Amino acid sequence: MEDPPRRRERRDYERGLPDHHDPTAGIGGAAPAQSALTLRLVLAVFGLVVCVAGGLVLLAADVPVVFPVLLFVLAAVALVDLVVVARRKLRGEPG
Repeated sequence: MEDPPRRRERRDYERGLPDHHDPTAGIGGAAPAQSALTLRLVLAVFGLVVCVAGGLVLLAADVPVVFPVLLFVLAAVALVDLVVVARRKLRGEPG
C-alpha cells in the first residue's frame, strides 16, 4: 500500500510540484505562468467592501429586501475566498 501523502511545505513550492505542466511554457519566449493569489486577495477584499457597503445602503433605501440580501450573500462568498487565499499564501504558495 502507498503511504498517505504528506503535507506540503514552503520548500516544496519553491522547488516546483511534481507533474506540473505549463502548456504555454516556451511559446514565443513567454515567461512561466505565475499564480495570481495576490490579485485574487485584493479582488476578494474589494468585493467584500463593496458588497457590504452596498447592502447597508440598500437596507437604508426603500428597495425590496432581496437586493441587500443578495449583496450580503456575495459578501459572504468574498469572505470565504479571502480566507482560502490567505491560508494558501501563509502556507507558502507563490503568487
